[in-house]
Amino acid sequence: MTTWHELLMRDHEVTERLFEAFGNALAREDGPGIKAVRMARLYFSEYVDRCHNQKEEQHLFPLIEKRGIPRRGGPLAVMISEHGKSQTMLSTLVPLMEAYEQGDKSTLEPLRQAFAEYSTLLKNHFWKENDILYPMARKVLSEEDGASIVQGIEALEASFGPDTRAKYYDMANQIEVHGGIEALSKSLDPDVLAAILDTLPVELSFVDENDVVRYFSHEHLPKMFPRTRGVIGNTVQNCHPQKSVHLVNQILADFKAGKRDDAEFWIDMGGKKIHIRYMPVRNQQGTYLGCLETVQDITHIQSLTGQKRLLDEE
Repeated sequence: MTTWHELLMRDHEVTERLFEAFGNALAREDGPGIKAVRMARLYFSEYVDRCHNQKEEQHLFPLIEKRGIPRRGGPLAVMISEHGKSQTMLSTLVPLMEAYEQGDKSTLEPLRQAFAEYSTLLKNHFWKENDILYPMARKVLSEEDGASIVQGIEALEASFGPDTRAKYYDMANQIEVHGGIEALSKSLDPDVLAAILDTLPVELSFVDENDVVRYFSHEHLPKMFPRTRGVIGNTVQNCHPQKSVHLVNQILADFKAGKRDDAEFWIDMGGKKIHIRYMPVRNQQGTYLGCLETVQDITHIQSLTGQKRLLDEE
């Protein structure tokens, strides 16, 4: 079952993506389309303020206060205060959005400024909740408390009508399409991204939707399964022993048909336990893009016991 903090953090995630997309739309010289502004206004005022914030104020905050987290002088007090600040900012932002919807383009620059202040406040607010308040709450709430919060969240959403969350998430998705949003990896220099992939404690290989090998990591590092650039551009079937090609074909066929989400194997090799996993790679629309293979030495992981919470002393 989905937990209360997963539900609330999912709201945060969807809203932050909307912020980026709407900000991109606002940054255009001619401004965003009227439909996008209207949907964003409804999302901010109806979902973020009247629904999401009320999930916390009616069902989370009172319960964690009851369980010992003070309402004054701590993180809970900050969150409540920032809810009030966001409402004040909305009282400026919403009229500007309404005027823009009526065709008043002179509001574009004030709208940009008001949105920047509002979105900055909420992005910082979400971070504080995700990383500070929610972990604190999870320590003091029982399993029964958590179930009660989830019931309260669902009841509040239902009071707005059927499929409330799906309705507003769809609005956010439409704005995302309108404004555009870049993958986080686009902000990374290709050399940095390559170094990150080579630093991972797993070896990666990727074959595209046509079963052609396009990438492998750790090119200049020791590898459990040695390979060279000669494999790039070859079909993956040509990179496996003939006796295992039927298995490769079955896995890929299942991935393409949506019948399987992973295939994993483990073998003993050179005194080590090697874990091998294949996973389909899909875009947000569910289109199959290819297959990712991970190879990891899990010998050390299998030996772990107890807990380790501190660095070893020098």
